[in-house]
Amino acid sequence: MIFKFKGIDSSGKGLSDKIEAASLVEAKSKLKAKKIIYQSISEDTPSFFEGLEFSRKYKIPAKELSALSRELSMYIRSGISIVSALKIVQTHYQNNKKMALFLSTVSTHLDEGKNFFTALDTQSIVILPEFFKQSIKVSESGGILDEVLLELSRFLKEQDRINKEIKGAFAYPSFMIIISLLMISFMLAFVVPQITGIFESMDQELPTATKVVIAMGDFFNDNFTTILGLIFVFVSAFMFFMKKSHVFAYAVHKLILKLPLFGEIAQKSELARFSYIASLLVRSGVPFVQTINLSANILNNLVLKELFVGASKKVVEGKLLSNALNDSKTKIDYAFIQSIALGEETSQVESVLTNVSELYFEENRDKISTLLTLLEPALMLFVGGSIGFIVAAMLLPIFSMSVG
Repeated sequence: MIFKFKGIDSSGKGLSDKIEAASLVEAKSKLKAKKIIYQSISEDTPSFFEGLEFSRKYKIPAKELSALSRELSMYIRSGISIVSALKIVQTHYQNNKKMALFLSTVSTHLDEGKNFFTALDTQSIVILPEFFKQSIKVSESGGILDEVLLELSRFLKEQDRINKEIKGAFAYPSFMIIISLLMISFMLAFVVPQITGIFESMDQELPTATKVVIAMGDFFNDNFTTILGLIFVFVSAFMFFMKKSHVFAYAVHKLILKLPLFGEIAQKSELARFSYIASLLVRSGVPFVQTINLSANILNNLVLKELFVGASKKVVEGKLLSNALNDSKTKIDYAFIQSIALGEETSQVESVLTNVSELYFEENRDKISTLLTLLEPALMLFVGGSIGFIVAAMLLPIFSMSVG
């Protein structure tokens, strides 16, 4: 629960802020621990729009979490305690209510004597990746919190960069596809029916191309709203079942992996992410079985996620990860399995995973670049060819009449 209060701090300065607590009694106790004399305190009842904002946990963007991790690492490395570091960082988020409350809550938990991991795990303001919290847990016990925070910062920054790169790469093709479909739909639904009236007065056989375009134009004109409605229903239903139905989402993800070229790119992208975070967790001292499970949880593809979760169970039974992956019904890139086997044989799993992630990231970058290079002219040809066909089909009867 979130409580808002007004009071005076130990220096006599008046303040108005919010605090997270399980009950009003706990909120008062926390304020007392902070040496704040409260004048009024009550459960926060935000306005409608604020209620929507605070009704769900805030998911910190990867870039923001990366910056926070790097800053904390820098302060800790400079000899500043984690409690003081958090209080310094908190001043940088005055305009972000969620982050300010999150940092304040974590600071309060630390003041109560909890360690950093427990403070992060206990708070209910934001959603933190499980691998992030587990890395913090292990690094605290090993005394390498600053190093792990810096590694986490690099990983999150790299993930953010890759996601932006992929979105940016597909922005232009997506824009072209949408515009071309809208233009063709507009011509068939509104332009073609206007010209069709001219041909009705002609006492001659129309070319096949013209008949096809007229039929398509009549269909779009008569069913335009129905088509838009069906598209909306299909997209909504697809998104609903992807979120609510595990069987449906699993089937879609399995289909994606089987697509030519796109399936290979999707698989290597997931394997690269798994390898990177697994190498980070191994370096942080997380047990190998737990590393596999945590790394699997960051994967988007359910098929690959279940593959690694199943493999981790076989590792618990004493099997090597490479053998468990090789024996699975779901087949993945054999080079990946061989690399894991080499790492297990030489006890260099962490360095092998790092190299594999870099290799796959580079391969995917080159493939996506090549794909886009071929896709752009193909889209131009599609747009030009489709519109050209419609225009030619409309002009053919006129030319025939002129010749006649």
